[in-house]
Amino acid sequence: MILCADPETPARERTTGALSDAGFDVVEAGSLAEAYEALDEHPVECVVTEYTLPDGTGLELVDAVRERHPDAACMLFTATPLDDIDTDAFGSLVAEYVHKDDDHDELVGIVEHALAFRSQTAYPLPANESARVNALEQYAADPTELGASLDRLTELATALFGVNAAAIGIIDAHTEEFLSCHGVSFDPMDREDTVCTYAILDDRVTVVEDVADDPRFADNEGLAAANIRFYASAPLITPDGEAIGTFCIYNDEPRTFASRDRELLSLLGDEDGTTVAASSHPRRGR
Repeated sequence: MILCADPETPARERTTGALSDAGFDVVEAGSLAEAYEALDEHPVECVVTEYTLPDGTGLELVDAVRERHPDAACMLFTATPLDDIDTDAFGSLVAEYVHKDDDHDELVGIVEHALAFRSQTAYPLPANESARVNALEQYAADPTELGASLDRLTELATALFGVNAAAIGIIDAHTEEFLSCHGVSFDPMDREDTVCTYAILDDRVTVVEDVADDPRFADNEGLAAANIRFYASAPLITPDGEAIGTFCIYNDEPRTFASRDRELLSLLGDEDGTTVAASSHPRRGR
């Protein structure tokens, strides 16, 4: 989905038409407020915005989009000269600049290139990645409010399955952050270094009986340093049906995992997902 923001209706319609003709789904906004509403309602992968909006600037919109969707492609399609745009106020915020004197074919080409480059990650993305990240923004819990409830679940899991460690993590666009760990301690880590980024591709329990024998993880230095040989996890599913994280168990020796164990881990994942959602604070429009 592409968000096109421009206060001038004819100009906005021309831009929307060019993007639609190129095969993109487009949602329109004539102001910053309307754009924020669109962000709440749609999984936006790209924003094309005029710099001057009636209630703010296009860079404010880019900032909001990047906060919610860090991988989104962003571009200013504007008649405002680049020298007149206050970029200093936004620090390292980056957006493509396309002057409106250029034709729409150039804009469409830049959008196509930006979206193609965006998808070239070092790890597989779920088909619904934008919706998943949007759901995470809506339901990601404040760990300080969850208190000991998640810690009890991870401690229970280690005893129930006879494993060394258990953890509960949420996965955003680039990293995994752990809300609870028992028997192991993890700092936030790059998503490409985690088994969990593969686990959220499936709505069932994921089991890797020996990570050293799996070509995806055989050279993973982080797993080796943590002495992890066995991995199993259940996805944390939001009320919207999106996987925002995992309930994981680990062991320092390879092992099998019976069907009943999978059922029990799935139940723990369901319990954890309910706890996270119940403790969340859905974001409102700005």
